[in-house]
Amino acid sequence: MLNNIGLPGLLLIAVVVLVLFGRGKVSSLMGEVGKGISAFKKGVDDGKKEIEDKAADDAKDVTPETEKDKV
Repeated sequence: MLNNIGLPGLLLIAVVVLVLFGRGKVSSLMGEVGKGISAFKKGVDDGKKEIEDKAADDAKDVTPETEKDKV
């Protein structure tokens, strides 16, 4: 259904949204969407870094489990 919307249809939708909500509201909404996307990307990067740090810590400790308790 949505694959039949062309450029004229998208422009018409954009004009209707601007008329209904106004330029300021649409602008602030897009700003919030951008902040959300940035926060999501930062969270994904932090998660990857946390996993890599955990893997690096596990790789550094090569002591067998039976030897760890003897310290």
